[in-house]
Formats: sequence, structure tokens, C-alpha cells
Amino acid sequence: MAEAIAFDLAVGLITKLSSFTLSQIGLWWNLKDDLDDLKSTVSTVKALLLDAEERSVTSRPVKEWFKSLKDVLYDADDLLNDFSTEALRKDNKLTKEVRLFFSCSNQFDYGLKMGRKIKTIKARLISIGNDAKVFNLVERPMETSFMTKKRQQEHSFVPKDKIIGRDNDKAALLKLVLEFESDETVYIIPIVGLGGLGKTALAQFVYNDEMVKNHFELMMWVCVSDVFDVKIIVENMIKSATGKAPDQNLEMDQLQKQLREKIGGRKYLLVLDDIWNDEWEKWVRLKELLVGGAKGSRIIVTTRSSKVAKITSKCQPYVLNGLSDNDAWSLFKEIAFEQGSADSTDSGFVEIGKLILERCCGVPLVIRTIAGTLSFKETKSEWLSFKDNELARISQNEGEILPTLKLSYDHLPSHLKHCFAYCRLYPKDHEIDVRTLVQFWIAQGFVKQLNPSQSLEEIGFGYFKDLVERSFFQEVVEYGFWFMGCKMHDLMHDLAESVAGMESSIIDSNNIASDVGENCRHISIKPSLIPLFKGKKLRTLLHFHDKMDQKLSDESWDLIIANCRCLRVLKLDDIGIQKISPSIYKLKHLRYLDLSYNSDLKILPKSICKIQNLLSLKLDECPKLKELPKKIEKLVNLTHLACYFCDRLTHMPRGIGKLTSLETLSMFVVDKDGSHGGADLSELRLLNNLRGRLTIRNLGSVKNAKEKFKAANLKEKQHLRSLDLEWGGRNHDDEKSLEDLQPHPNLKELWIRGWRADAKFPSWLHLLTSLVKIKINYAQKEVKENHNHSSHRLSILTSRIAQI
Repeated sequence: MAEAIAFDLAVGLITKLSSFTLSQIGLWWNLKDDLDDLKSTVSTVKALLLDAEERSVTSRPVKEWFKSLKDVLYDADDLLNDFSTEALRKDNKLTKEVRLFFSCSNQFDYGLKMGRKIKTIKARLISIGNDAKVFNLVERPMETSFMTKKRQQEHSFVPKDKIIGRDNDKAALLKLVLEFESDETVYIIPIVGLGGLGKTALAQFVYNDEMVKNHFELMMWVCVSDVFDVKIIVENMIKSATGKAPDQNLEMDQLQKQLREKIGGRKYLLVLDDIWNDEWEKWVRLKELLVGGAKGSRIIVTTRSSKVAKITSKCQPYVLNGLSDNDAWSLFKEIAFEQGSADSTDSGFVEIGKLILERCCGVPLVIRTIAGTLSFKETKSEWLSFKDNELARISQNEGEILPTLKLSYDHLPSHLKHCFAYCRLYPKDHEIDVRTLVQFWIAQGFVKQLNPSQSLEEIGFGYFKDLVERSFFQEVVEYGFWFMGCKMHDLMHDLAESVAGMESSIIDSNNIASDVGENCRHISIKPSLIPLFKGKKLRTLLHFHDKMDQKLSDESWDLIIANCRCLRVLKLDDIGIQKISPSIYKLKHLRYLDLSYNSDLKILPKSICKIQNLLSLKLDECPKLKELPKKIEKLVNLTHLACYFCDRLTHMPRGIGKLTSLETLSMFVVDKDGSHGGADLSELRLLNNLRGRLTIRNLGSVKNAKEKFKAANLKEKQHLRSLDLEWGGRNHDDEKSLEDLQPHPNLKELWIRGWRADAKFPSWLHLLTSLVKIKINYAQKEVKENHNHSSHRLSILTSRIAQI
């Protein structure tokens, strides 16, 4: 992944060096010329990266050159973040010490120090650029899909006995090809599935069926692959139809004429195999040339991408799944036993073989690859050794399954390569919280905000969707309105591990902790192993809960703060933390901090408010946490503040309303008696970017309720999907009415707890036209009332009793 990282880092550096903010910083510290020189040097190197990326596939020296370049770019990125952070601290005038730091003398000294660092990085880049001359690299002006795979051109013929377990799939497709009545003259049938499932083989199976041959007047097969060139596709269609390639000197107009002559008025079948193009305009250009056939013509498209399927056809794609257990075993037996020396009647061989087969996940290409290897092994000990020692590595050999899957990876733009490889940090078969994953990507700078009208999280979810459509994730599920989960196929996890290389590691043993190199950037680790890890350039430190986990020691805290100053993501949830080191502010690059589910955590150090780059602070289910830091308003970039089920929080800190970038504020606690000097509801007024769910507690204790309820400005919070209004107090006068807490019509879920049983429904309820769920917990006495307007589309309406 070093190649993709280097390109992305270079692009990011140039963007930062071109920004107005950094230009102002350069002027402040008299570093503008140095920063301009650095930008020029990075731009020169970046121009060579796409050519170098292609060559690194086959050239080890180029690959090593990439690693050296990547390390310098990382250091440059950290340096620029230092600049931006110090400027942010200056602008916000955090403390007396900071103001002293920016006195004239310190400003001059800091400028000299940073100037030297910039010159050092520039010199390293120039040296690496000079090394590149040895490779005769050429400039490429923009990122392209350089990986034009030399995929073997598929043909339409396939022996029937090579297809196992696809009879039902064939029958379903034959109905679509031969019997289905469509309003369209030319009906397009996409076949979608993971690489290696046999989409091409299935298309061949149908193409060569005798009924199909007799049904169509003309049949054509074109392997498209990654280069979607309309002229080349037309040339190959003509070649397939006539058996002869057209003259290479013909212009597009002449080729179109030949094609129209061949398909005009004839019922034809065309297979477009292995399409990667997801650009609508290109597909339309081709489709316009294919409409001249007779009614009943069919086009079969095979692709790994559901996005491609949607572009090519209005109909539902035919999704190809893995083989059933029985069919998978039949295929495995045919190759491993019948073509080899092992005895298929020997229960020992069968037991080992079925354990190995589980690893194949029903993917025919994987089954064929592994079974073919086993067919050359004659003893059970060899099979067992393969299962226990070699199976994890076999897919990494050229010509095996990972190179096949890697074809999909190579077609990704660099930012998606980053995002996918990062998932290597998750344990296998782990259910991934998609929202958290997207926040990780944002914290690492993988998500680029090219469109200011979209939030980074919306763009990040777009990245996730792109990867889902390319089958990099599976089992995507949604729970309620706010949680989405997914999993990675084991083979995809192997691929992520392969492409991530030494950049990322799961450290779950002493040996791994000792072996991981100092330049490793991302780890997930058991807490007890943190003292063994020697790297000092970490950008990610994750902890995934394990039943055998130990608590995080003070020693480990000290080591993290001393050695991991480049961290962007720190996830230490459910790890028995009782207190946070006041020195945590030294992690000034930190964007994501998760301290959730630490049941003994009572207080956060005030120094945490100095981490001004912080985007996400997760404190869910810390039941003993009493208060949030008083100066939380200093976290000017904070986007997510999660504190679900922090039941002992007595109030919200004043100034929280200044955090106008907040998209998540899971709970707002009204100060019951005002004794804590907490924020009042008016601080919600400007927080109109809030998304997901918002719980407001202690509404029954609000003084000047009518004024404060209106001041919360809930009706302007158009992105909220769920609102939970909790009265909590016993002060139920008429002034504390729901009428002044009107939410935006986009709301989908409304919870009202501890409400007066004799109170009226608010007049705005009928305006919530998107509402699908409402739950009401009355206080004091039982009253059940249905309020069901058809315009609400309510699927659930419950009234419950809660004695408070």
C-alpha cells in the first residue's frame, strides 16, 4: 500500500501548502519562502508517483524507493500539522503560557527551529528525487487506473463438466434470456458477484446452451475488462460476429456502420464480460450503438460492482453467491482426490479436507486453487501441515486467489485503497461499526472534502458505499436510524493484510509486539503488550475488547504519551481506565479519542481541552463520569461528543453552544438546581448540524421554560433523526409544555419520558410527516391515548406508564 499512501500524502501536502491558513502561518513565522520551496519539491516528486506505482509491481528497487519517500512525506505531514496546531492554539489564546510562547523572542526562535526542519525535509525529498532518475520515471499529470491488467482474454466456450453447482443459476438465467417478456427491444441482464465466484463461467454455460444458440440469429462475446474504450469494444464485437478483425485504420464512423449492418434487425445475444467502468456517460455512448437489434435481443453483463450493474440496466441484477456446502465438496473432491493420490474414502483425509474447505467460503476459484495444491500431497501429515501452516500463505502466491482479488483492489482510487487497507486492523469476523470506521478514516485524513456542501461523514459514507458495491464488505445491516454494521469476508481481510504490509499490524502476542518495525503506523493491540511495542511513529492505536483483556496500567498510559506523539486515533474503550493522565494534551495530533465503557472513570483532566485537533470524543456508558471539562468550548473542531448512558452527568459545561461543528451530541443534561453553573437550553440554539439522536434530560427542572424551550431551536435541527425528551423533575406546571419544543419535520423517532399524564398533545405533532415511531412514558398515572394520523406513517405507537 506504500504506493497509494505516497500519492495520497503528496496530494494532501500540496493541498495544505496551498491553503490560506498555512500561508498566513508562513508569514507569521517568516517561513513563507521555505514552505513555497517545500511545495515545489513535493509537486516535482508527486508527478513521478503514478509511473513509479506501476513499476513498483515488478521492481523491488522502486518499491524500496517508495518506502523511503513515504517516510519523508509522513514526517512532512506531521510537521505541517505542528504548524497548524500551534497557530490554532495562538488564535484561541488558550492560556497565559501559550501567549508567552508567542511573544516576539519565542516566535523568532520557533520560526528558526521550524525553518531548519523544513529545510531538512526538503533536502531528503531532493535526494529521493535524484534517486528516481535511475529508474527513468516519467511524469503523469493525473491519477489514472494504471493497473491495466493483463487478464487472459476469456472466450465463450467452456466444457460442461467444468461447471459444478450452477444448474439452478443457469436455469434462472435461461428464463431471463429466453422467456422473460420485456418492454425494451434489447434487454440487459447484469450478473454481479465477488471475483472468483464464476460469473464468466456461468455466462459461458448459458452462452453455449443449444436452446440459446437456436434462439438467437447472432451471438457475440467481448471481454471488456478495465479499459472501457468504446472503439475497442465495437471492434471486438465485429470480430466476434464475423470471425475477422476489422481494419485497424477504420475510423469510429466506419466501425459504427459495420456494427449496425451486423446487428440491424437481428435478434442477437451479446456478452460483455468483466466490466469495470462506472461512468454513466461512457456506458451511454456504447448503449446507443446497441439498440438496432430486433426485439428479444439480450445483453449479459458480468461485473464485480453493483454500481456498474445499476448503470448498465434498470432491472435487478442476478447476484451470484458461493457454492452450497455439498456442491463445494463435490468440486473439492473432484480435484483434490480424483486428480490426486489421496484416498477419498479415508475418514482422516475427509475430515482435514472439510476443515480446509471451510476456508474456501464456497468460492469456486479458491476451492480449485487449494484443492489443486492438495492433489499433489499424498499423506495426511502433508494435508494437516498445509492446513495449519501453509493455508494462510497460499493465497499470496502469484496466480492464486489473492492476486485475483487484488485485481479489484488495484482498480480502486488511492483514497479507497487507504480506506480498505486500514480495515486490516479489525479482527477477522468482527462486526464493524460503519460510522466508527468512517470516523477513523476522517481522523487519518483519508476523506477529502471536495464538495463543501457535504459533511466529511457524508463523503466518508460515500467511500464505504463504493467499497460495498465492489464487494469489499458484506453482510451490511442497519439497526434503527443510526447504526450500520458490516463484515469483511476472510479472504478480503487477507487481502487487506497483504496490501497494508508493514504499515499496519494486529499485535496479539509477545513475538509480534517485539517484531513489529518502528515505522509501523497503525496497530490494534492487547493492553498488556503496549510496553513491548517500540514504535514511535504510530498514527492509530486501537483496542478491541477481549474477555482475557487486562486493565490499562499507568505505565502503559505513560508509554503511549511519551512514544506516540503522532497519534490520530486512540481507542481505549472497556479497558478498566479509572483516570486519564493530565499529560494527554501532548498528543496534539489526536483526532479521535474513545474512552467509552470505562465504568470507573469519574473525571476527565482539564488539559484534554488543549487537544484542539480533536474531532471525536467518545464517552458512552461511563456511568460514574460526573462532568465534562469546563473549557470544552476550546475544542473548536469537535464534531462528535458521545455520552450515552453517562447517568451521573449533572450538567453540560457552559460554552458548549460555541461548538457549532458538532454533528453528534448524544445527551444534553439540564442543570437541575443551577448549583453546578451548567449550560442552559439556549446553548442548543446554534447547534443545527446535529445528526442522529439527541436526548435532553431534566426538562422538568428548567426555569423560564417557555423562553428556554424556544431558545433550544429544535425546529431548525433538520438532520436529527431521533429526539428523546426526558422531564425527570416533578415540576410540571403548564409553562413546561411540549408546544415550545417543536422539532424539525424530518424527525423519524420521538420519545417522551416522564410527561404529565393530563397534558395535551402539541399542535405540531401532525407536522412531523416523516415520523415512523413515537414512544411516550407518562408520569404518575396511567393514561393511554392513540394519536395516529395517516400522514405520520407511524409504524409503532406505544403509551407506557412510568412512576417517577
